[in-house]
Amino acid sequence: MAAPKLSDAQLVEVLGLIRGADSVELKVTVAESDHRSAVSALGIDALDAQIRHVYFFDTPDLRLYEHGVVVRARRTQRKGDDSVVKLRPVVPDELPAKLRDSPAFGVEVDAMPAGFVCSGSMKGTVKAGRVREAVIGDRDLHELYSSEQRDLFEEHSPPGIGLDDLEILGPIFVLKLKFSPRGYDRKLVAELWWYPDYSRVLELSTKCEPSEAFQVAAETRAFLGGRGVDLSGEQQTKTRKALEFFSAQLQ
Repeated sequence: MAAPKLSDAQLVEVLGLIRGADSVELKVTVAESDHRSAVSALGIDALDAQIRHVYFFDTPDLRLYEHGVVVRARRTQRKGDDSVVKLRPVVPDELPAKLRDSPAFGVEVDAMPAGFVCSGSMKGTVKAGRVREAVIGDRDLHELYSSEQRDLFEEHSPPGIGLDDLEILGPIFVLKLKFSPRGYDRKLVAELWWYPDYSRVLELSTKCEPSEAFQVAAETRAFLGGRGVDLSGEQQTKTRKALEFFSAQLQ
């Protein structure tokens, strides 16, 4: 959401990725020292937030992540369970037509002040309670994923690694709130991730159509800056921070 600092080559690349994507998500993380002031400035009420438990599955040395594959499952208050197999990064024009035609698969560009990444996600819904059963050992991990998700995993994961071979990395306790702050014509999403060492990541985001990405980015930057939200701090990636935390514990 902050002004992009991209080279000409990067600008050409991100324009090409956006044209081939289904959606764009504009993200910024707020420095931990500024969490309280940002929450106050935006009128965020934590009691309206939805509680989530987020689990990642990988090898202790994060071979999947290093291979461009992210495997995740979530438990969500008042909503149920879901799972995803994500490929990151991807080039939309290079993906097979069969994959792009799947209603469960979507391509999204995540744009952040420090850069951008394009990912493809195969999403699935999971019967309520099954994620908890899997993480406590009462159900195999592969049962959380559809046949389409399993096929995608097998095609892109390193040889010799199956879903049931993966370690459980989590949970991360998450508060998620969709809200419409006064003076802003779009929905904002605030996600507060609490890690087991009590560190936190507060991410603000909004989704838009690819054709309006730059306009929405400019409008959102102006709104947040006008509310005193500092957009110049070091950016953190929620997923990478989670994976590295639990990987260190396992090793």
